[in-house]
Amino acid sequence: MGYEKDMTGYVMDYTKHLRLAVEIGKKANFKKPNRAFHHVVVTGLGGSGIGGTIVSQLVSDNMKIPLLVNNDYGLPAYVGKDSLVIVSSYSGNTEETLSAMEIALEKGAEVACISAGGKVVELAKEKGLNFIQIPTGIPPRGSFGLNSPQLFYVLQQYGLIDGSFEKEILDAADSIDKHEEAIKKEARVIAEVIKDSIPVVYSDAAYAGVSIRLRQQINENAKMLCWHHVFPEMNHNELVGWAGGDKRFSVILMRTEGDHLRTQLRMNLSKAIFKKHTEKVVEMHAKGDSIIERSYYLIHLGDWMSVILADMKGVDAIEVDVIDFLKGELSKH
Repeated sequence: MGYEKDMTGYVMDYTKHLRLAVEIGKKANFKKPNRAFHHVVVTGLGGSGIGGTIVSQLVSDNMKIPLLVNNDYGLPAYVGKDSLVIVSSYSGNTEETLSAMEIALEKGAEVACISAGGKVVELAKEKGLNFIQIPTGIPPRGSFGLNSPQLFYVLQQYGLIDGSFEKEILDAADSIDKHEEAIKKEARVIAEVIKDSIPVVYSDAAYAGVSIRLRQQINENAKMLCWHHVFPEMNHNELVGWAGGDKRFSVILMRTEGDHLRTQLRMNLSKAIFKKHTEKVVEMHAKGDSIIERSYYLIHLGDWMSVILADMKGVDAIEVDVIDFLKGELSKH
């Protein structure tokens, strides 16, 4: 696809990724097991795992059984023959995800995989598992537009959700393309506000996964510490902590038309409290007619903001040497 070898290039390819993801997902043709599932577990970490967190929220009104996101070596004790375990690892070599995959297979769960290659695809082929393979050569966090839509398709293949998501993903891509210049302009305004601070991201609880994604992008691309919380829960604990807030911190409020009306009021009242401690308070506004469209829009806006922030700070957005060092040290043990 002519990728530029920097993170800005991957952000620019976001809508191309979404459309290609739909093409890939539509070709999936899974073998259907003769059993009913009691629950679904999506296991993955980092740029691969965040898709599970976000999609679990996006399908919550469509699925009739629970979906858990797992970010660890193990799996819950209840995983067994009544479980669908979806393994998500872009590289296919994430050690925690491979560990969870082995446990799922040992317990007799139905295992389906989403990966670009590595040991995950090798195991899937060896054991005759259902899998969707996506293009290689992209940092996991840069593959979100390719990776996350496949979770919808896996769930659809097993009859757990309907196909309405597909149009909404394509509508999101069209909307993003239409508003791309405005998105970049808004991203730059936000980056300018927070560049010399520790950002705190707040959203409606329905967009918790999207706020986590933004925190991760600020961490990895801009090399900055950041944290996140959600409304209304933060009004019952963290709001009190703002008594210790000051100008070191900035606030990013994610706003959508779909936010609960009481949550919108809570955000407005809390914003006034934040401003008593720091003038660095800014809002991100979603566009779209559905939670899927709004979520993919906010993700792209946040991705742009993180790479613009990296440029402002003079850091290499794509570099993750400390993670590579950690993986290298872990491989020695």
